[in-house]
Amino acid sequence: MSYVPPHLRSSSTTTTTTTTTTTETSSVTLDDQSKLSYPSSNSHFNNDKSSAASFSSFSHSNASRWSSGAISTANRALARPDAVIPQWKPSERVLRMKPELIEEVCLRLNLDVSVSPDSAPAPAPIESFADMCLHPSIMKDIAYHGYTTPTSIQAQAMPVALSGRDLLGCAETGSGKTAAFAIPMIQHCLAQPPVQRGDGPLALVLAPTRELAQQIEKEVKAFSKSIESFRTAIVVGGTNIAEQRSELRAGVDVVVATPGRFIDHLQQGNTSVTRISFVVLDEADRMLDMGFEPQIREVMRNLSEKHQTLLFSATMPEEIEELAQEYLTNPVQVKVGKVSSPTANVTQTLEKVSESEKTDRLLALLVEEASRVERSGHPFPLTIVFVERKTRCDEVADALVAQGLHAVALHGGRTQGEREAALREFRKGTTNILVATDVASRGLDVSGVAHVINLDLPKQT
Repeated sequence: MSYVPPHLRSSSTTTTTTTTTTTETSSVTLDDQSKLSYPSSNSHFNNDKSSAASFSSFSHSNASRWSSGAISTANRALARPDAVIPQWKPSERVLRMKPELIEEVCLRLNLDVSVSPDSAPAPAPIESFADMCLHPSIMKDIAYHGYTTPTSIQAQAMPVALSGRDLLGCAETGSGKTAAFAIPMIQHCLAQPPVQRGDGPLALVLAPTRELAQQIEKEVKAFSKSIESFRTAIVVGGTNIAEQRSELRAGVDVVVATPGRFIDHLQQGNTSVTRISFVVLDEADRMLDMGFEPQIREVMRNLSEKHQTLLFSATMPEEIEELAQEYLTNPVQVKVGKVSSPTANVTQTLEKVSESEKTDRLLALLVEEASRVERSGHPFPLTIVFVERKTRCDEVADALVAQGLHAVALHGGRTQGEREAALREFRKGTTNILVATDVASRGLDVSGVAHVINLDLPKQT
């Protein structure tokens, strides 16, 4: 049974209870080195056919799982204000840029920008935040946090998002893509009628893991620090659902969530999708790998008619082509550098070792590295070791600690507090070896990592 938005439910029905559970997988897989494919859709800010189908299939037995409070919230949603499509334009200097200059900028920034033949040209890349004509409070926070010049993905993705276009963005982790969608998202929210108590969010960011969601929300808060009454909420598993419920029911502007927990709150009537008009799918291919496709589809097909969708990832394998084709409307495709390949400054080495000898070989490599850096007087370089299973993660971390190395395990079986502490220690350099399952394999931006070791082969290549 498909999830049905609150405003289409009735209170005088029989009871049906549905529980959605999501399990994070612990397998580490290499990204599919497939060629990027860019589908096109037929309409923008128009009715979604799949959404209409979902609405028409609504059965009365599905409605009664909503409490009277949820029904009251749903009734208020009937009179919700329409989403506003912000009228944005860059500075006059940018508007006067000629095609040859735009091409020169794209070349310099290593940008590959394309649109479907029947779409309007993509907005020009902008190499200055001042030329983006952002809200004064956002500009104040950009300056406060020391951002001076947009990165390549920001220079192109932000004008696309600010202009109201759908976007398919591809750039490596650490390229600044979180700010590339967070800043336009905040500007979009500021153009909407204010959120009232009981309102659903104006914008939604879906991410595959708790850690990535926390990282995103931190950045959204950083760029909305100076905006009075701008509220964000993080909705992830492993934390107190009652606290999340209170935040959501009070009304928030932006929700950053993992798909499973967001669906849980929708089904409990704690929030709704009725006012969402800006959606970001971050690391979408990773979310599909982790089995979140049903939850993503439930959310996307029930959004209101007017919404803008941005899809970002470090890579873009074939598996998400269908998702992009279905939910992105005539998107502008933005790639930074060569997609689905290692970055230029990464050296890759493959060692063939039997299964029984893997841990011993890893210990030998890292102990040898520890001796080398000790002789040179340098600190041990930050190192991530990826393994497939949670039990192996703990075993490897314990073995490294027994050798006198500073290691910590990070996997889905740890409590939220333990996971946060592990990442905090690793980022600070207190612990310099992080042994992890795929909860840390995508999207987390930790600067200064020197070595990444895949102890287990991926299940697919």
